[in-house]
Amino acid sequence: MMEIKEMPERIVLSSDHAGYEMKELVKKYLIERGVSVEDVSSEKLDPSDDYPIYAFKLAQKISKKEFKKGILLCGSGIGASVAANRFKGVRAALCTNAELARLSRLHNDANVLVIGGRTTSLEMVKEMIDIWLSQQFEGGRHQRRIDQLDQFGE
Repeated sequence: MMEIKEMPERIVLSSDHAGYEMKELVKKYLIERGVSVEDVSSEKLDPSDDYPIYAFKLAQKISKKEFKKGILLCGSGIGASVAANRFKGVRAALCTNAELARLSRLHNDANVLVIGGRTTSLEMVKEMIDIWLSQQFEGGRHQRRIDQLDQFGE
């Protein structure tokens, strides 16, 4: 387990039915690490729980600056990342390994880590979370690009 220097105090967490089981493991892991978690997922495992609804719930909280960071899961992570990125100020990054998680923070200032609940092992999920939470945005030339996203996004 990687030591995280500046553990966020709170994270918003969400998933559809396909990411539900992994989301529960992520929630437990975060709470064990001392993070306060607000879970905006469905309270039950129901195949009618569509990913846009739960991605939107999380993305709204990030967009309105109620939370600085969030973790979002669906079966593959693809649909949830597409849905979350429709919100201004949300930079949701679908990551499949630790290096992508690291780069999403360093270069893209990703404020939402998106995980495929059916495509990623729990060990990799924990590693990605630890790395994602431990990295700080580099700024510099990358800030110009983030500014462009905010300028041209609706």
